[in-house]
Amino acid sequence: MSHERLPTDRPAVVTVGLPYANGDLHVGHLRGYVGGDLYARALRRVGQQTAFVCGSDMHGTPVAVNAAEQGVDPETFALEWHEQYSERFPAFNVEFDNYGHTHDETNTELTQAFVSTWIDGDHILEREIEVAYDPEADRWLPDRYVEGTCPYCGEPARGDECDEGCQRHLEPGEIEDPTSTLTSNEAEYRTREHKFLRLSDFQAYLQEFIDRLDGTENASNQPREWIEGELQDLCITRDMDWGIDYPGSAADDLVLYVWVDAPIEYVASTKQYSERVGAETYDWEAVWKVGNETRPGTEWNKEWFEDSGEIIHVIGRDIIQHHTVFWPAMLRGAGYNEPRAVLATGFVGIDGKSLSTSRNRAIWAKEYLDAGFHPDLFRYYITTGSGLERDVDFSWDRFAQRVNSELVGSLGNFCYRALLFAHRNYGGTPDTAVSEAVSERIETALDTFEDGVAAYDIRTIGNVGIELADFGNEYIQRHEPWNLIDEDPEKAAQVIRDCVQLTKACAVLVQPVMPAKATRLWEQFEETGDPGEATLEDALTPPPSQFGEPAELFSQVEDDHIADLNETLRQRVAEASEDDGSTETGDEATPADIEPLEDDRISFEQFRDLDVRVGEIVTAEPIEDADELVVLEVDLGVETRQVVAGIKQRHDLGTLPGTRVIVLANMETAELFGYESDGMVLAAGAEADLLTTHGDAPPGTQVR
Repeated sequence: MSHERLPTDRPAVVTVGLPYANGDLHVGHLRGYVGGDLYARALRRVGQQTAFVCGSDMHGTPVAVNAAEQGVDPETFALEWHEQYSERFPAFNVEFDNYGHTHDETNTELTQAFVSTWIDGDHILEREIEVAYDPEADRWLPDRYVEGTCPYCGEPARGDECDEGCQRHLEPGEIEDPTSTLTSNEAEYRTREHKFLRLSDFQAYLQEFIDRLDGTENASNQPREWIEGELQDLCITRDMDWGIDYPGSAADDLVLYVWVDAPIEYVASTKQYSERVGAETYDWEAVWKVGNETRPGTEWNKEWFEDSGEIIHVIGRDIIQHHTVFWPAMLRGAGYNEPRAVLATGFVGIDGKSLSTSRNRAIWAKEYLDAGFHPDLFRYYITTGSGLERDVDFSWDRFAQRVNSELVGSLGNFCYRALLFAHRNYGGTPDTAVSEAVSERIETALDTFEDGVAAYDIRTIGNVGIELADFGNEYIQRHEPWNLIDEDPEKAAQVIRDCVQLTKACAVLVQPVMPAKATRLWEQFEETGDPGEATLEDALTPPPSQFGEPAELFSQVEDDHIADLNETLRQRVAEASEDDGSTETGDEATPADIEPLEDDRISFEQFRDLDVRVGEIVTAEPIEDADELVVLEVDLGVETRQVVAGIKQRHDLGTLPGTRVIVLANMETAELFGYESDGMVLAAGAEADLLTTHGDAPPGTQVR
């Protein structure tokens, strides 16, 4: 692993978090898989040798619990979901180089080899702990077999994680007020001996590792609380008969915790890919081993890693701790390479509300496909609307709006116009060179793409081709080649030559985010070769001199179709809520109900038109007969303004004088309840949380 700018001359592997083999995939799941696929394709596009791998997570209590409910054994249950995932991912053009599962022989052997190395390195300890037990069922209750209260934040939690609250991993015996999910009876704690990976051995290493780690800020910032505090050892065994056996005969009644064998599947899947294509094509050990040798221990030596590959994980935000604390310690203890980067996605909401699988408030992967939409439309929508680590919202209305304006109206419109005009007037690409201005604009787009890859910026990578099409639309409209054909044929040929080149560059740049549509565009100007294997340099090589009449890339999403989908979702949510008698609540790993982020952006110049200032409240008086309104006198440094604000029920007015607030000073004046309001005090949310300053910026200071 190096920290040279990507691409490097070392092989890379991109992984995504393993899906639990116990339920349907929805758009929240797909965000990470599409993002990982996009990034792997982009790495290849800039010349990085890359494998993209994953696998189904077959073990753990969720699988065992659901299998028991259906009256089948866990292996049969999990394999059915594994086969479904194997078919579902390609339907969204998510193309893994290898997709395995954690119950196969490769992962079993590697997992037991990892644990044996930890044992040999004296990183395993035995400890008697309290484990939940159900006297009625006469069995131990690992992980999801027990529910209760999180000891850290007080929220309802499962036995191994606080999924609705602080997102912390919970060790056996930590959960308070334990209840058995088997009988719904109160569980009791009994003493039991289990095996632990002594994470404290790796604390100094982890503190250095987290400073080296690339990726999203949430992935490097969130773990610091655990790494810099008292690091708890990890219990790596469970009282179950479904999983990978703990190596040796000392614990023949224990299996390994699912979070031991699950991440090792990343290594196993890469190994399977290497075995299939040959080490001369892709060498898994060159990626995962430290200098192609096994150097287990707790220390870290830069020289050991200089010849190792680049490991990049794309995961959900709820499993950051597992990938930045447990996983690097597991790798170091077994003598394996460490991750170069961890990219953690934000959550996905539905129509501004939390995604809730329990109440069927979700857009399911199959549902999207059954609606007849091309998978590349979803890929574009889910990866380019916001930065990877930000929460995003899936809305059928917004989906239609973005497809119609950005894909139909911009990319599709430009490419179709350019190729159709070229075909009808020149039979293909005009016989002239690309203009310097257009060549430079394409080179700028290629630089932006490379910068996006180096910065792990999936949104930029996905948008750069659309932005180039925007330039193309403006270029063709400005030059009006349809008028130049007779007036200035030479100039017309130049313009169309430029537009065909821009179209080819768009095909090269949009391929990672919309691979099937890029292939179709590639074929329309009858370019040879596989667009998936094209390099960035191909964006500037001449297109074929002849090609046939093009077809339009995208179709308009109709309002009636979206209205039907919205009604189907509304009815489904209402029926599910009636069935369980519940009110609106969130589901695991989902955001609070919030308004979706706006996709429409303003320019910096538009922002500069806003005169936002620091103010200080001088007086705060309620307006008689108004439920919410208050008259504020606000000092803006150069003058004092009267501002009416709806904060009466949410603030103790006597405490407001002297409070620094943020004021939109050039808001149009308005009359409210007979009082003139000359400005707007900014506040957040339904509780009218007044925005203020971190420091002591004086009244009148502009917010920039």
